[in-house]
Amino acid sequence: MGLTLILYSMKFVIEHKDSGSNARCGKIETSHGEVSTPAFMPVGTQATVKSISSQELSDMGSEMFISNAYHLYMRPGAEIIQKAGGLHKFMNWNGPILTDSGGYQIFSLAGIRKLKDDGVEFQSHLNGEKIFLTPEKAIEIQMKLDSDIIMVLDECPAADKDKKYVEKSLELTTKWAKRCKTFHATRNTQHATQLFGIVQGGMHADLRKQSAKELVEIGFDGYAIGGLSVGEDKDMMQDMTEATIPHLPEDFSRYLMGVGTPEDLVEGVYRGVDMFDCVMPTRNA
Repeated sequence: MGLTLILYSMKFVIEHKDSGSNARCGKIETSHGEVSTPAFMPVGTQATVKSISSQELSDMGSEMFISNAYHLYMRPGAEIIQKAGGLHKFMNWNGPILTDSGGYQIFSLAGIRKLKDDGVEFQSHLNGEKIFLTPEKAIEIQMKLDSDIIMVLDECPAADKDKKYVEKSLELTTKWAKRCKTFHATRNTQHATQLFGIVQGGMHADLRKQSAKELVEIGFDGYAIGGLSVGEDKDMMQDMTEATIPHLPEDFSRYLMGVGTPEDLVEGVYRGVDMFDCVMPTRNA
């Protein structure tokens, strides 16, 4: 399989494309340096990657990791991290950081949350306090953390949800994405943050296509494929990735959220994915 040189003058630059698949190599430009893709991001949910120091992450070649806005908002609090100089200084990491919005917790903490049209109410898993997270609040928290790449707030439906539920969920996700984009545009004057949209649509190829097209119409700095690795089998995960990729712009970075095993990474890269994250390596270790 040959390689073709491709160049784009954007926040994401494609340097090579594989002529025998959709795989590509590139670089993501951020305010804290470049990230070479394909890239796997270790997960530091609460501003620390389990059992590994920031120096060890750097020594092993990691260029960017992912943290979680919901959990950091709960403890120690976005304001405390902001006063400490942001996530980079808080955890002594000079490279890029991506933060998730809390959308995955709508799935993983389904037993202690109530989904509403304008946001989601969580009952804190720490002390039972009620917290209401809106799309605007999710962006505000991530900007206080001083992340380089931030994610819109979305609903991540479980794999077994029927199509009628997923259609309604997707409508909400698109609505929230628009609100995130509007809020981010008014607050991004002093932060060089990139905002990524998240494709949903459950296990339905037509809804995945619809979601991707709606997000591209809104316009984001990159695009994530969400709502996978939530109970479906491997074949379905790959099918939904394959159903989504053609409807995302080629010259923007693509991020497959929550995936995965070494085999999953190979399958994703083959289909044109640039970024991955998963708790599995450090959780299992």
